[in-house]
Amino acid sequence: MPASHASASRSRRARALPRKGGTSSALRYGRLAAMGVVALVILVAGVWGSWGCAQHVMLSKGREQGTMTVSECRGETCWGPYEPVSAGSTARQRVSIEHSVAVRTGETYSVVVKPGSSDVVRTGPAGLLHAWVPLGGALLLSSVVVAGGLRMRRSAWALGGAGLALITAAWVAL
Repeated sequence: MPASHASASRSRRARALPRKGGTSSALRYGRLAAMGVVALVILVAGVWGSWGCAQHVMLSKGREQGTMTVSECRGETCWGPYEPVSAGSTARQRVSIEHSVAVRTGETYSVVVKPGSSDVVRTGPAGLLHAWVPLGGALLLSSVVVAGGLRMRRSAWALGGAGLALITAAWVAL
């Protein structure tokens, strides 16, 4: 074997073998554990932030369903009358919905009433995607942590792509 090939194979073997330093290994594993925890906390926070609205959209069976016509918006809240569609639901003069890019004055939306309140959440594909937007942001943010802190570039691309797809789908649906 020529000398250049022998030295190249030795350097590849040296890179493949773990380092012998106990302190540097502990620091490396500590960094990996810390970045893994950070990425996991970001993802859990995204699910937690999304679940508050998503549960009403996804688990709407047995809840009051109907339509809401937005008549007024101020600040971060919009109001309007509620017309029931499901059995057992009662009409209301005024229900409130979160004011976002998804809600316009004068429009009528299919909604679900949150139990025990006069707050409503949009239903259908647009409402479902809008509810999961915080998870999309968490996926994008955690992809940076996974790429930089864990050095798992393929996983980071998958997380980032999923987050971007979710946010884009919500934007298109609204």
